[in-house]
Amino acid sequence: MPLITIDDVHAAARTIAGRVRHTPVLTADQLKTPLSDGVEVSLKLELLQVTGSFKARGATNRLMHLEPAQLERGIVAASGGNHGIATARAGFTAGVPTTIYLPDNATPAKIEKLKQWGADVRIVGSVWHEANAAALAHVAETGAAYFHPFADPYVVAGQGTVGLEILDQVPDVDVVLVAMGGGGLISGVATALLALRPKARVIGIEAEGCPVLLRALEAGENIGLDRVTTSVATMACARTEDSIFEIVRDTVDAIVLVSDDEMRAAARWLWFEMGLAADLSGAAAIAALREGRVRLSPGEKVCAIVCGAGPDALTT
Repeated sequence: MPLITIDDVHAAARTIAGRVRHTPVLTADQLKTPLSDGVEVSLKLELLQVTGSFKARGATNRLMHLEPAQLERGIVAASGGNHGIATARAGFTAGVPTTIYLPDNATPAKIEKLKQWGADVRIVGSVWHEANAAALAHVAETGAAYFHPFADPYVVAGQGTVGLEILDQVPDVDVVLVAMGGGGLISGVATALLALRPKARVIGIEAEGCPVLLRALEAGENIGLDRVTTSVATMACARTEDSIFEIVRDTVDAIVLVSDDEMRAAARWLWFEMGLAADLSGAAAIAALREGRVRLSPGEKVCAIVCGAGPDALTT
């Protein structure tokens, strides 16, 4: 059985309605430096989502499927930043303590935001899977409710609601560009698009320093990486889950790579051209377009998900 179906995504949309934002789509026009000749590009502005990223969707859907007794000992998660902030908001909403484990490359801005949501922040390891091991040990010791950032079916279904909104806002979309870390967002979005607009292509964008799903697809099995070198904590996952690998294998048309520097340049482009303060993962889809990594045909309609907010354009 697949991790989720389109029915799960529709159910998530009903569950989280009124609890997260229906984010806008903005056409990328009136530009000094165009993104790609001959195609129409729109931006799905998930950086305007509650907590500043799409992660609020999945965390909210996960929260709404827990019984009060399951929350008595609090909530715990491991994150590169955005999932942690969304989980901390879920804990704040439920009125229970939340503990978030982060790797040491999480940005100071995201750490501060976590603290503002009342989370107990703990820095462990240099990549997500090391922080996650500590989070799972915390769960085993305390019985806290665990919010997985990308392999929980309720979380993935929640992220898939981004795809439903894109299809409402750009019904004739041809290509959707999605940044990838563990693969939860692209799994949800691709599930929605495959069911409702199968002719549309879904393209994933990974960091050059963490091509975990690209290498797994090339190998034909869910292998992990021995080394992660990207500085982008929200895109640094040394190994995904088998269920996510299977969805990506069956639904995603291609994966392309961008460097950390290319994402920084794209974040500056978003700030200069659009007035949008995106984090580096939020700028990944724009980086792929700016660098010509995505094969596009004249006249195609492209939607790039700007998945997270951050001050990267202002500080790099």
